Amino acid sequence: MITKIFVKPPLENNNYLVVDEASREAVLIDCSCFDKDILTEIEKLQIKLRFVLLTHGHFDHIGGLNNLPKNVEIVMHEADMEWINSVNDYLPMIGLPSIEIPRIDRFYADNDIITIGNTSIKVIHTPGHTQGGVCLYTNNTLFSGDTIFRESIGRCDLPGGDFNQIVESIERKIFTLPDDTIIYPGHGKSSTVGWEKQNNQIV
Repeated sequence: MITKIFVKPPLENNNYLVVDEASREAVLIDCSCFDKDILTEIEKLQIKLRFVLLTHGHFDHIGGLNNLPKNVEIVMHEADMEWINSVNDYLPMIGLPSIEIPRIDRFYADNDIITIGNTSIKVIHTPGHTQGGVCLYTNNTLFSGDTIFRESIGRCDLPGGDFNQIVESIERKIFTLPDDTIIYPGHGKSSTVGWEKQNNQIV
């Protein structure tokens, strides 16, 4: 498995290109921006982008969806559709113009498996930052969206946020993973489950 990280606008978002080396198929985890850098990497690696997997529906994670090729399937948890539909209520707050409401092709649920080649990606529903927030787990790696960051957690003061719920999600669904699990968050530096269990003072 190859993982490429693209830090992109609007809020220094981490977008992760995950490639199954055997099949040359790939997913993009979150899509704040879909630009020449990502396209060039796809062409260089000679891969087929099959899915965009959204960790949640917040406006800063979906800005590139309308620039995707039509044959790329966009998948998200249904509980965050309200965020997709209200994206233009929030973009002006950070000085960005309105966009066409992005399409979502299908929804996933807790414990669903997304497969590319020999790589299986497990969906772990972790509500609290949003009601439809998920983490994506594969090959001892957790793509955590905005559920957990290095020594911090996602904000809970926006609609659908719930502090007690996000703490429960982290304790029951993330901290039960092996300590050496790598955490790739939606913003900022990577971490591990073991590090967060010892050093995350918010949980």
